[in-house]
Amino acid sequence: MSEYGEFETGAESGEIEQLHTEAGSEQDYQSDFGVYSQDSASAESTDFETGKHIEYEGADGSRYESTDYTSYSHDEAETNSVFAAEGSEQYSASEFSSLDALRAQFDSAFAEGTQITDGGHGPAIAGH
Repeated sequence: MSEYGEFETGAESGEIEQLHTEAGSEQDYQSDFGVYSQDSASAESTDFETGKHIEYEGADGSRYESTDYTSYSHDEAETNSVFAAEGSEQYSASEFSSLDALRAQFDSAFAEGTQITDGGHGPAIAGH
């Protein structure tokens, strides 16, 4: 330290930076399917038989014979079918992002001094 002391001045500056990011996405998927089916069936079966047999023998020795026979068969089948299908699909997607930046700047000045003496006779200039 010299006899005049020291005196210092200066300036400081600084910055604060803040960065905030946000990102996201959303996806939706939906499917809807339906099936309709209807079946019907019917069957019919008819069978019958009938017969008739006649036999005759007369007193004179004559003879008569007759046979009638009927057979009937009927079969029927029917089917109906209805089939229907329907469906839908949906898809959506979205994305987003956000960026926020904050910047603050500050300046400050300062002055600082020490005591200057005049050779031991007391303080001449005092500062702080």
